[in-house]
Amino acid sequence: MDTIIQHFRKDEQPFIEMATGWVNEVENTYAPKLTGFLDPRQRFILQTISRGAGLLVSSDGCFVGAERQRVLLYPDYYEPTLADYQISVFEIHYPSKFVQLEHRDVLGSLMSLGIDRTKFGDILIEDGRAQMSIASELRDYLKANFESVGKSKVRLELVNDSDDYLASTEHWLENLHIVSSLRLDVIVASLLNCARQKASSLIQGEKVKVNWTTRDQPSFEINELDMISIRGAGRFKVMTIEGRTKKDKIRLNIGKLE
Repeated sequence: MDTIIQHFRKDEQPFIEMATGWVNEVENTYAPKLTGFLDPRQRFILQTISRGAGLLVSSDGCFVGAERQRVLLYPDYYEPTLADYQISVFEIHYPSKFVQLEHRDVLGSLMSLGIDRTKFGDILIEDGRAQMSIASELRDYLKANFESVGKSKVRLELVNDSDDYLASTEHWLENLHIVSSLRLDVIVASLLNCARQKASSLIQGEKVKVNWTTRDQPSFEINELDMISIRGAGRFKVMTIEGRTKKDKIRLNIGKLE
């Protein structure tokens, strides 16, 4: 386990310990374990740890290509079903003719109810419609308490048919980047095609986030499946680290959200 952990960041240690606890629980009980909604990086860490323990992993977020998904850890005898993920999808009805609902508004309303971020998944808004995936145990609570987003009154309706789920319109345009290191300033400079000094200024000016957390250290090291947000430039995802060139440069496949 120590060999696995050394490949991850120090600030990921709390999640690693939690994930290790889940893996140990499945090993000890020989029964499946369902997590909350995890982001891609967290799922990657959990998959790495569980693989070392010989457990199987599957995940679901209801929406096709969902960014946040619940993960099921299970021993090899178990055959998961869709019901195991315990996810419900709500349609958010709102006066779309008069109000433009935004992702951050829905997120803020959920957080204001004291709901942990692991209890809800993706929030999709498209053509005057809005949906969100949630842990099923919160279904009744949200139906009774989620009544407004910003200044707008809303009403929740359970979506029972998966054919009625909204489809994510996210499209990632992938490009190959060849860099000298995995430092954040080096990656940002490559993404923006700018000088490394300017990239460092953006980072130190708290204009760059990695996995939804502001990073102000240019030397911060990037890993596979990291999400990088640069204010004014958009969101990027490190799809794969594809090894090194003959000149010992690092080949990165990075997607940009279009």
